[in-house]
Amino acid sequence: MKQILTFSLEERNILKPVYNFAKSRRVKLYLVGGILRDKLLARKKENPDFDFCIKRSAIAFGRNLAQEIRAGFVVLDKEHGACRLVKKIKGRAYTFDFTDFRGKTLEEDLKHRDFTINSIALELDKVFSSYNLDQELVDLSGARLDLKKKIIRVINKQSFSEDPLRILRAFSFASILGFSIDKETLSLAKKEKAKLAKVSFERIRDELFKVFDTQSTFDCFAALDRLKILRIIFPETKKMRGIGQGPYHHLDVWQHTLETIKQLEALLKGIKNPLINAYLHEVISSDRKRESLLKLGAFLHDIGKPKTLRHEKGRTTFHGHERVGLNLTKDIARRLKLSNDEIYSLHKMVLWHLRPGYLADSENPTARAKFRYFRDTGPEALSTLLLSLADQRATKGPLTTSKARKQHEIVVDKLIREYLKKKKEKKEVRLVNGNDIMRKLKLEPSPLVGKILLELEELQAIGKIKTKEGAMAAAKLIKVR
Repeated sequence: MKQILTFSLEERNILKPVYNFAKSRRVKLYLVGGILRDKLLARKKENPDFDFCIKRSAIAFGRNLAQEIRAGFVVLDKEHGACRLVKKIKGRAYTFDFTDFRGKTLEEDLKHRDFTINSIALELDKVFSSYNLDQELVDLSGARLDLKKKIIRVINKQSFSEDPLRILRAFSFASILGFSIDKETLSLAKKEKAKLAKVSFERIRDELFKVFDTQSTFDCFAALDRLKILRIIFPETKKMRGIGQGPYHHLDVWQHTLETIKQLEALLKGIKNPLINAYLHEVISSDRKRESLLKLGAFLHDIGKPKTLRHEKGRTTFHGHERVGLNLTKDIARRLKLSNDEIYSLHKMVLWHLRPGYLADSENPTARAKFRYFRDTGPEALSTLLLSLADQRATKGPLTTSKARKQHEIVVDKLIREYLKKKKEKKEVRLVNGNDIMRKLKLEPSPLVGKILLELEELQAIGKIKTKEGAMAAAKLIKVR
């Protein structure tokens, strides 16, 4: 099918103020890269953005335009003349990026782009004056052909040297678009991969989360692993390779980690429940969703195992690996400049990922055990249950029986249903508060008051106390223990 470049009336209305301003300043603007690529692929983005290049003074142009159209403005790269405008139009946030030419001419600029599929340009004026935009498209490197062939290909051999992040971008584009990376580009990535160590982790984080947002995370991570790129980004993973885990596992720690991501991805694809999907699509921070964070949690859930490896009486153990892993996870999360809310979510997933398995040791976990699970995991109760399912499905050693696997699935399924039910219910009001406790038991403010309240909350949740009088009677017993 022939690719046809068109702009809708809505898109032209969005671009018109930019065009009018450029025209009034006698500035020749070019649309470049992503917007043109996506339009040729008939691909729509949730948060549309428009990239422009200009011969010079992009930052000054962008700052003045921002004042004219009342948009947010930020300088992205002062050295290379790059800035961004964000404008809300009819409830949607549109991004406008402006950059100086990377060279003296548009042609030189396009030759310095990352991949052929992004090395296309269109003079903004043509959007409003031409009836055949296909003929106006500037394509010097075979972008349209590579889009047709679904290939990610660098424009020149200096591409990764100019910006090593492009190595990771090749894989994120492949995941997002469902494209393949051509052999020469893969060879170049392998050769230049060490330079990724010099790239800021904020930029690495953004590319990783683009991959987490797709349904090809496992394939991408497996490919990055084959080229030994993941160990550059996450050196902590080097020690995970080659560590056997005993008869309950069929894979070493590292391969089990990748298999857990694979199983999680398959699990997430099959979820039809709108409540679960709404939960997974909640934004935790900066447009990063819980589902993406859950994949990172799966990647990190066993990262503490190498440090806790012990061989005791012929058995391989990793006692306390979740707590060691928690500290490593926090270090990695801070390195990636994740928000406090994201670190909190990862904390819950990594620390408690074993708990659903312990609950599944019994066909019918007690009300007390279930209450404590939901209390400890908080808002990440459901994500931790999903991680547990993926973790279990990635465990197929000779001692992992089909009966145990089935029981795990049944118990976790019941816990998921209970969580969703609790979400619909109003939270129970405490029968007594801290002031009641201090007054009746003649206590000063202290940790003991908090301890009593927590235990009363548990007793109330499991139906052991139902009145204020019963709560006070229980509080007296807790006080003297």
